[in-house]
Order: sequence, then C-alpha cells, then structure tokens
Amino acid sequence: MTEVDMAPTAYRDRSSTYQLGSILDFPEPLSALKSGPSLVRAGATTQVDWRETPEAHIFKADLPGMKKEDMKVLVVDGTLEISGERKKEEVQKGDTWHSDERFQGDFMRRFRLPENANMHEVKAHVADGVLTVTVPKVQKPDQKVIQIELA
Repeated sequence: MTEVDMAPTAYRDRSSTYQLGSILDFPEPLSALKSGPSLVRAGATTQVDWRETPEAHIFKADLPGMKKEDMKVLVVDGTLEISGERKKEEVQKGDTWHSDERFQGDFMRRFRLPENANMHEVKAHVADGVLTVTVPKVQKPDQKVIQIELA
C-alpha cells in the first residue's frame, strides 16, 4: 500500500455506516459561549475514496454544494492534491440561525501516487457534488522474453 494522507475524521469501513460523530453524539459543552463555526469543524476533512482498477487510480471526493471554481486539483512531486474552499453563506438581516453545522472554510487532501501513475494524463470532473479524479496507469511495454541456450 502506498503512503496516503488519511486524516481520521471518523472510524468507518465499507461494511459499516456508523461514523464516530454519530456514535458519540454528545453536545458541545461550550457551544453556547462560541459564535461562528465549531472549532472541531474547522479542521474537518473532506472524505475521499481511492479505488484502483487495472487501468487507473480513481479518487472520488464528496463536495456537495461546491462550485467548480472553488476546487483545485494539482499533482506536485508525485502527490495528488485536492483542495478548495467552501464559502460561508451570507447572513441576511433578520435571520436567526438555529443550527450551523455544515463545514465552511479551506480543505486539502494529499495522496502519494504510486510509481505506476501516469501523472501527465490526470483528468478531473465534477457531477452531482462528487469530484472524480482519474489518474491513468503507465502502460508497461510488452516484455520480450529471450531464451538463452545453455552451453
């Protein structure tokens, strides 16, 4: 397995739908004293799936409600970097907020790409709030086998 920046925001595997936040659903003790987004949410991480097929490495990031212009995908020194900013919704005069739970602010995820990644052919697109980044694999040339006769 390659080195992957997988900052744990929840303990979850494919067989479980539980996340740490829902298991330990405790109220924030100082929430009444704070204004603005939760301190915990400020460090929130966008969840990304990484799947490998015979042809490519495919990354999918859930970015609901984000505009394409607010996302950035880079490959820097063999590392795929997905970043962006979810802007805070403007407060309208007379509005009363009863809950402010959605993540707002900057996010960044980095993944060390394996040696078989073709970093010059990376493609990305957004559909239905999901960013999909496809990193094709380098095609190995057919290996020529030469049998050597024993003397």
